[in-house]
Amino acid sequence: MSEHRVVIVGAGMGGLCSAISLAYQGLHVTVVEASDAPGGKVHSREVNGAHIDSGPTVFTMRWVLDDLLRSVGTSVESEMRISPLQVLARHFWPDGSQLDLSANAQESEAAIAAWSSGNEARRFREFCKTTRQLYAALEGPMIRAQRPNMGRFMGDLGFKGLGVLAQLGPMRSLWQQLGQQFSDPRLRQLFARYATYCGSSPWQSPATLMLIAQVEMDGVWSVDGGMVGMAQALARVAKQHGAMFRYQSTCQRIEQRQGKVSGVHLQSGEFLPADRVIFNGDAGALRQGLLGDGVRRAVPSEAPPRSLSAVTWSMHTPSEGVTLDRHNVFFQSTYASEFEDIFERQLLPQSPTVYVCAQDRPAQLAPGLAERIFCLVNAPACGDGNGITEEALEQCQTHTFQHLQKLGLSLQPTPANSIRTTPQDFHRRFPASGGALYGQATHGWTSIFSRPGSTTPLQGLYLAGGSVHPGPGVPMAALSGQRAAEAVMASLASTKTFQTGATFGGMSTP
Repeated sequence: MSEHRVVIVGAGMGGLCSAISLAYQGLHVTVVEASDAPGGKVHSREVNGAHIDSGPTVFTMRWVLDDLLRSVGTSVESEMRISPLQVLARHFWPDGSQLDLSANAQESEAAIAAWSSGNEARRFREFCKTTRQLYAALEGPMIRAQRPNMGRFMGDLGFKGLGVLAQLGPMRSLWQQLGQQFSDPRLRQLFARYATYCGSSPWQSPATLMLIAQVEMDGVWSVDGGMVGMAQALARVAKQHGAMFRYQSTCQRIEQRQGKVSGVHLQSGEFLPADRVIFNGDAGALRQGLLGDGVRRAVPSEAPPRSLSAVTWSMHTPSEGVTLDRHNVFFQSTYASEFEDIFERQLLPQSPTVYVCAQDRPAQLAPGLAERIFCLVNAPACGDGNGITEEALEQCQTHTFQHLQKLGLSLQPTPANSIRTTPQDFHRRFPASGGALYGQATHGWTSIFSRPGSTTPLQGLYLAGGSVHPGPGVPMAALSGQRAAEAVMASLASTKTFQTGATFGGMSTP
């Protein structure tokens, strides 16, 4: 075991992946986590004895965990049981139409031809070609990179990548670009939904977020035991390599001495010495001084615009009406109003789109049998204010389930069969976030350059999680943890005794 001690604050996906990598390389790693289980935003709620995934529910970009686990001598298949999903999502509209988007692009194309028109199917084919090119261009310089700056990003893109961006029109919003890709407004709405994967509005997010469509078409998997099972598997791998986990241990302050991190103080009064600390929490907690005034300067002082929050229902109840698949989306006809309510008025949407994750599907269930259901509607991240009243929440619940009923799905949430979670609840669980579930909103094409990266101006302090580069979502948070581990190892390899020329989120330069 190395004499170097690393404390990781937070057992979210970023912290878990950092722990695996650093423990495998022989460092003394301790993970402190305020809750009683690993996962962070990946968590479950128990309703009538059923455990329901109540955070992220989609497993994509499996190559991220493939690469990490292979690097420590194991594999995804060895550590968890996963199954590819044939239907990426089932979509419903108020006009009574329904479309399954398939993992097989040819099947989706045929379904679109029958559902809309042959011309729209051809547009979908061109859309797939564009998203493949876009993803290929951006995976290296944006997704895999340590925090990019504008110059390095443009250089890494090369002439071919710059050509792809120029053809796309990066200054356009996602909504504007999709208007050029499709004539059928329902397809424009369907693919605009991917902006919400980054907690953003399709009207303000860049057209480059089209690449999320390619991410899903590359594969979506379900995990036995749910996404919580994935978090547990990663914690188990980290422990096998020597990492120690301290649950129900809240970090009160990150200590620094002589301009360098020296450890963390726990709420219990215990002090854990460390020469490196990885903070796997919302960057806003550092900015607001929740972990001590001395570490405020680790992130830029100006708070970025917050991403979406949510109101969710974790349910164990029968469903009646339309046949659900695992992932289902119930659209409204007034799509723009949802984002106007949330981002402009800071209100719960009057006409929300509803995501329904039926976690026992796609298996056929006996009629009347209770199943595990997770429902989500987008909400403003104002959980630290007074804007969301109990009356507004009840009204939102009424609107949500009335909308599902109109589109053919009958669900009846009651205190006995469901647990509702609000932006206020998410804010309490993730301090300083206001309930924002994706860090900052990805609004404007330069927003990718404004997230903090793994390194900070404070020697020995590193960042991971969905509020830092490369962004929100399970695979991105996992990548952030790997980038933080790489930065820690690079600092140990350096003969310098201090970091000079450090920039917010950038690699230190001698």
